[in-house]
Amino acid sequence: MTAPASTPLTPYATLLGFTRYVDRTGPTKATFVGGLRKQRASRSGFNPHGQFVKALKADIAFHTGGTHLAGVADIVKPRWRPLYQALVPGATTWLHSLGEPAAVDLAQTRDALAMLGDLPVKINPHFGVRHADGRAEAVRLHFDEAPPSEESVLATLHLMARHMDAVLPHAEPVLVDVRRGLAHRMPTDAKPDQIERWLSGEAAAFRAIWSTAA
Repeated sequence: MTAPASTPLTPYATLLGFTRYVDRTGPTKATFVGGLRKQRASRSGFNPHGQFVKALKADIAFHTGGTHLAGVADIVKPRWRPLYQALVPGATTWLHSLGEPAAVDLAQTRDALAMLGDLPVKINPHFGVRHADGRAEAVRLHFDEAPPSEESVLATLHLMARHMDAVLPHAEPVLVDVRRGLAHRMPTDAKPDQIERWLSGEAAAFRAIWSTAA
């Protein structure tokens, strides 16, 4: 009796996975997509930043100006302490850049599914921020040691803006470089049509590599 054929994995990417893919060149693209495919097949993956995001959101929601961030490295497992200690100063700088804690509130965002050609990409901001003057921002956090490249910033902000009606209506997309405490916004001279064509081409190549890796 022959074993039933396994169901092929449909190409799929998270916003983080797709923007990291876009940032790569040459053969490293194929290696990266192959790794994502294996990870999805095995349903593996662990997010070490969960407690950190929770602390940052608590400081915004409770208007505490960084007290939750200041203590978060002490409550995580020792193996994650150096990571959290490296993230806290920059995150605190960004938090203070928002202005008076009482003038900023946490806003709920929703995930969305973008279709880039035939490639589904999950758009998942970490949280939203609403200012006293009515402005809102959908925030995605960048945790890597290296700062985000211009390409990854453009890809992240464009895809978030593309689906902002579902994510957080009328909000501006923001990518926060946590380690450096810097907020990246879409450049005023950005050309959405050109970015869309570029990302569609990248998505088609992603799908082709995914299928080849099967």
